[in-house]
Amino acid sequence: MITAQAVKELREMTNCGMMDCKKALTEADGDMEKAVELLREKGLAKAAKKAGRIASEGLVEAYVSEDGKVASLVEVNSETDFVAKNADFQAFVKNVAKIVADENPTDVEDLKTKKYIGSDMTVEEALRDKILTIGENMNIRRFARFEGAVVTYIHGGGRIGVAAVFDTDVADNAAFAETAKDVALQIAAAAPAYLNKDEVPADVIEKEKEILRAQALNEGKPEAIVDKMVMGRISKYYKENCLVDQEFVKDPDLSVSKMLAAKGKEMGGTIAVKAYARFEKGEGLEKREDDFADEVAKMAGK
Repeated sequence: MITAQAVKELREMTNCGMMDCKKALTEADGDMEKAVELLREKGLAKAAKKAGRIASEGLVEAYVSEDGKVASLVEVNSETDFVAKNADFQAFVKNVAKIVADENPTDVEDLKTKKYIGSDMTVEEALRDKILTIGENMNIRRFARFEGAVVTYIHGGGRIGVAAVFDTDVADNAAFAETAKDVALQIAAAAPAYLNKDEVPADVIEKEKEILRAQALNEGKPEAIVDKMVMGRISKYYKENCLVDQEFVKDPDLSVSKMLAAKGKEMGGTIAVKAYARFEKGEGLEKREDDFADEVAKMAGK
């Protein structure tokens, strides 16, 4: 049985009509991802981002070392927006970002074993202390760390965060910093899934080709030209999803790579994005519906 909630969720993901969503879910036996594919094949929906709905609270925070050569980006989740605005919680997230930069942990579990700033506690113990003090479940979800010519950007008071590192030989640090900041803004605004074409997994492209081919045939296009159309649309996929191929938000006549080439030339060198991370608060998470008091007790080891 297809529920009204499932239809509503599919509508939110695709912006398609209610009946189209219900038919797609029925045909897909309730499989949400398959239903999205069916709607796309019929030309009714654009690609739905796998990140899904943003449903958790918390903060994304960035940190850059004093020498400007190390940057970190962290996401710490809370149950409510009220806690995310708590000064004690905000200070905790900032400290976690600094620890990531200073200690270079391998993963979140390793991060939790590091000494917390200004105390004898570990990060995990400090997290449990915050849970007990604030009275709400919290979780260190993820982090990224870069070394070199780095830049960070936080948007919307911690809703979206970006950290990136560049390959560059330009001597004008101020001019480079301005260009790097523009790239960080681009990443925040356009949410590229990949840095370049080489980073897109082969299975992702094959699945995209399948969908685009079915879409073209459903549009009544002749079989003889379908493959050519698919390749053209794959090029558009790269332009929408790969950072260096995206239209530069401040000048749509240029791609990001062309903008960087021009800026590098102006500065007497080269600038290229080496890697980046973009975190959006609560990305892909659903609201917790547990009993908060029980969860706090579990986290506190009771």
